[in-house]
Amino acid sequence: MALGTNGKDILIALGGITSSDEAMQLCEKKMDDKQFSRIKDIKNAEITLKIANAIVMCDPDSIFVNTGSKEDRQFIRELSLKNGEEATLPMENHTIHYDLKDEQGRIVDRTFYIANEGEHISSLANKMIRDEAMKDVLEKMTGIMKGKTMMIGFYMRGPVGSPVSNPALEITSSAYVSHSAEILYRNAYADFEKEVEKLGHFFTNIHSEGLNRTEDLPNARVFMDRSYQTTYSFNCTYAGNTLLLKKGNHRFAVDKAVRKNLGNELSEHMFITGIDGPDGRITWCAGAAPSGCGKTTTAMAGSHFVGDDLAQLWISEDGSVRSINPECGIFGIVEDVNGEGDPMLMELLRKPGAEVIWSNVLIDENGVPHWTGSGEEQPAKGKNFQGDWEKGMKDDKGKEVPISHPNSRCTLASTNLGNYSELAESPEGVETRVITYSGRDSDTMPPVWAAPNSDHGVVIGACIVSAATATEVGATGVKRAPWANAPFIPGALGDYMDAQFKFFGSSKIEDGKRPVMAGLNYFLTEEARGGSSKNLIGEKRDVKVWMSWLERHVNNEVEVIKTPIGNLPKLNDLKKLFKEIIGKEYTEDLYVKQFSLYVDNILARIDLQTDAYGKEDSIPPRLFEVLKEQKEGLLAIKEKFGVIVKPSDLE
Repeated sequence: MALGTNGKDILIALGGITSSDEAMQLCEKKMDDKQFSRIKDIKNAEITLKIANAIVMCDPDSIFVNTGSKEDRQFIRELSLKNGEEATLPMENHTIHYDLKDEQGRIVDRTFYIANEGEHISSLANKMIRDEAMKDVLEKMTGIMKGKTMMIGFYMRGPVGSPVSNPALEITSSAYVSHSAEILYRNAYADFEKEVEKLGHFFTNIHSEGLNRTEDLPNARVFMDRSYQTTYSFNCTYAGNTLLLKKGNHRFAVDKAVRKNLGNELSEHMFITGIDGPDGRITWCAGAAPSGCGKTTTAMAGSHFVGDDLAQLWISEDGSVRSINPECGIFGIVEDVNGEGDPMLMELLRKPGAEVIWSNVLIDENGVPHWTGSGEEQPAKGKNFQGDWEKGMKDDKGKEVPISHPNSRCTLASTNLGNYSELAESPEGVETRVITYSGRDSDTMPPVWAAPNSDHGVVIGACIVSAATATEVGATGVKRAPWANAPFIPGALGDYMDAQFKFFGSSKIEDGKRPVMAGLNYFLTEEARGGSSKNLIGEKRDVKVWMSWLERHVNNEVEVIKTPIGNLPKLNDLKKLFKEIIGKEYTEDLYVKQFSLYVDNILARIDLQTDAYGKEDSIPPRLFEVLKEQKEGLLAIKEKFGVIVKPSDLE
C-alpha cells in the first residue's frame, strides 16, 4: 500500500515488529481484554503492523480502541476534561480548548516532508532526508506516551463506499484530538478493513503532545512520509498540526490524485455548496480559498451545505465532475463571524443544541465565549489564548492584545447546520458545475469573473495571490497562494498543475456537464478604487449574489462582457440579482468601482506569476501561453481606453 516506496518505513524500523503474528502478540500483551477484542479479528497485516509499531515506539501506559459508540465518545470527552485539554462551559455540550500561547497556527517552519535522495519535493515546502528524519523521530518520539493513554481511531475521509474516500488511522495521546476527530470525521470502525481492502490503501497518523509545554515548541515537528503515507506529529497542540486526518492526510490525498489517478481525481482545499436557481434547480459549486479568506462564508452562502474546507473531486462514468467532503464537520475561524453575515452559524454558537469545541477565544466571567468581529457587546476582561486579559493590555512588544486570537476556531458537526444537505453522505457525491478560486486581494481583481474555458480556469487557480492570514505561525505580507493548496502539495508544482489541466480539460467530461471556472474576490478596498478608506467595497452578504450569478452563467441564463481576464457580469443582471437574492439596491457607481479593470495592477500580477513560475521545473507551457494571451489583450485595451477600463468600454 506504499506509494512510490523508497527507503525504510520509519515506523517499522523503530518499532521492530515485522510480522502480523508478532503484531497481534504485542497488542494482546499491551491491551486489556476488552480493547484487544476490538482488533483481534483484523486480518490485514499492514493495519496491525502500523498499530503495533506505534505502541512499541510511543510506549503508552494504556490503550483505548475507539469504536465510535456513544460510550466510547463519552469516554474521550471525559478524558479530555480530566487531562485539562478542555474545560466545560455553561452552555450544554460546549467546551473550551486553549493551544499553547506560541502555537496558534500551523508550524510551517517545523513541518517537513520525509524525502528520499533525489526525490522532488514542492519548492514551497520543507523537506528532511529520510535518515535524518528517522533520527529526529527516534530521539523525540520514543517513549513519548509514557504515563498517557494511546487512543486508536479508525476513520474514513469521505462517505463509506465512495471511490475517492480515504481510510485513515488516527493514533494519539490527546483526547482533544480524538474528540475533534469524532466531530469532524466519520468513525468507520465497523467498515475500516473492508474499505482498506477495496480501495487498496490507508493513511496512518501518530501524534503526541508530549509534556504540553511552551519550552518544547522548538522541538515540535510535523513529518509526512509520502512513501509510506504515514504522519508523525509531536510536542504540539494546535489541531492544524495535531489532527493529522485533516491537512496531513490532505497532502497524501493530493499525492494520490496526482501520482496514482492522474487526470481522473483531484484533492482540493475547497468548500462544496449548493446554490438555488430558478424553478427549484440546485447547482453545486466547489471553491478554493486560503484559510481565513472567506471559504466558510461562501459555503454558508449556499442553501445546501456539504463542506467548508476540503473536497475530493473525480470524473464519474456519466461524464460529470462529482465531489465529496472528506470531513463531516467544521473547524471554522470565528473572527468576523456575526449575525449579519453568518446568521445560521451564530444561531448554533449562541443557542443550546449543538456540541461545540471552542479554541483560543475569550471566555468571560460568566463562561461566555467572545471574539473579534462578533458584532456583539464585548467584555472588558476575561481569559483568552494568552491568559488573563483586560481591554487595552499590551504584549511584550507593545502591541495591543486582541480579545481573541485571529485564528480562534469553533468545531462542530455539519449536521447541526440549518442548510445541511443529506447528500453530504452520498458516496456518489454531488455533480459539480461551478469551480471558484479566491484570495485576499485588496487592489486588483473584480469580485467575480468567469474563465472562457478550462485552461483559463486552471490559470485562475494557479495565480491566486493573497495577504497572509493568522493560520500560519509567523506568516506576513502578500504572497502567491496557488489553488489555495500550495502548503499541501507534496510534489513538484508542475506535476500538480499538469493534473489540473488534464482533469478539467478531460474529454471524459461531457460538454453539457463541464464546470464553469471562476475567480472571486471579496476584499477590494475603497482606497484601491480612488477612495481614502481601507474599508471593503460591498458587504459580506454580497457573496450570495456573486455565487448566484455564476449559477445563472453555467446554466446559460445571463449574457457576459468578454475581457482579456475572462467574462464579467452585466449591470442589469446584477441589479436584478441583488434585489432578488438579498433585497439590496445595486448602483451603477458601485458596479463601475468593482468591475473596472485597473490594467497596470493586473499586468503586474501577470508579470509576478510569469516570473515566479519561470523559476519552477516542468511547468506546463500552457500556463505561459494563457498568461501571454491575457497580457497582450490587456495591453491592447490599455492603448485604446487607458489604465482604467470600464465595463461599458468593452460591451
